[in-house]
Amino acid sequence: MQLLIAVINHPEKLDEILSGFVELGVTGATIVDSEGMGRVLSADVPIFAGLQALAACSRPQNHTIFSVIREPGKVDEVVHLLQEICGDLDDPATGIVFTLPVNRVVGLAPELGAEPGRGPT
Repeated sequence: MQLLIAVINHPEKLDEILSGFVELGVTGATIVDSEGMGRVLSADVPIFAGLQALAACSRPQNHTIFSVIREPGKVDEVVHLLQEICGDLDDPATGIVFTLPVNRVVGLAPELGAEPGRGPT
């Protein structure tokens, strides 16, 4: 299992992303509103006011998506979907995606349509 974490710099694309997740069979995710460090520093810490130019290039609001994905191949599909919708993640101010291994999960509901006892995808 992998925990996929995606910071999306285009909040207007969230609905399309979540619809794509469902089409791929990923029906569980948590979305948190977030801000990048450059934006916070340029707005709140006067010594970093020079970062204002960087903050102007980025979105004022990001969404961070967390999803536990059971099938390793599905991670690649989700990353491909994110790049289709958001653009090349190597481009500045697009977003970031990474995964972490998950050793144990307690409390997740089974995926929609999953076999009983099989757990999330």
